Amino acid sequence: MKKANIFFSFCLIFFALSCSQEVEGDIKVVSIEEMQALIESDNVQFIDVRTPSEYNNGHIASAQNIDFMSPTFEEDIKVLDKEKPVVLYCEKGGRSAKCAEKMKDLGFKKIYDMQGGFSKWKHGGLPYTKNL
Repeated sequence: MKKANIFFSFCLIFFALSCSQEVEGDIKVVSIEEMQALIESDNVQFIDVRTPSEYNNGHIASAQNIDFMSPTFEEDIKVLDKEKPVVLYCEKGGRSAKCAEKMKDLGFKKIYDMQGGFSKWKHGGLPYTKNL
C-alpha cells in the first residue's frame, strides 16, 4: 500500500510539473472561438497560408497571406518574428498543420493553428472579407 501511495504521489508531482512548464516551439490547435480572442491581440502575427486565389475569395480581415504552396514559402516566413506568437489557418486545417510543423522546426516559439480552417470560420457565420 505504501509503495502505491509513493507511486501515486510521484505521478501527481510529475503531472503538475509537466503542466506548469511551457514548451518552446509548441503548437496549439485552437477553436474558432479561441482564434477570435487571439487575433484581437496586438501581439500576434496572423497568417493565412492558402493560395492568393483562395485568400482573395475570402479571408479573415487582419490576416496576412503567405502561401504554403509557394516555392518561396520558407523565405517568406523567415521574415516573421520567431519570438512573437504566430496564428495560422488554411482552408480546412491540413496545410496550416504542415506549416506549423515547419515553423516549429525553424525555431518559432508559439504557434497556434485554427482547427477546421477558414471553412469552419465561414460556416460558423464569423466575419470575413473578400478582395475583388
